[in-house]
Amino acid sequence: MGLLDGLKDKAGTLAGKATDLVGENSDKVKDGLGKAGDFVDSKTDGKYSHRIDGAQNKASEMVDRIDKKNGKGDVSPPPPAV
Repeated sequence: MGLLDGLKDKAGTLAGKATDLVGENSDKVKDGLGKAGDFVDSKTDGKYSHRIDGAQNKASEMVDRIDKKNGKGDVSPPPPAV
């Protein structure tokens, strides 16, 4: 097995662990995303609010997808993009 194969295996293992941790702590992750976005928004005086809100929404959607994958959360389809 080459060096890159070993790294791919480690990356897959770490990704699985990260997914598990996010799934187990989804409420805390979403809270942290909100606080981080609010902090950055305050430091930029609202100049990038639209972009920050978009990033927060995308990250929150990812957490929701992890919850669905783990059998938790709402199983309805996501709302249409605006």
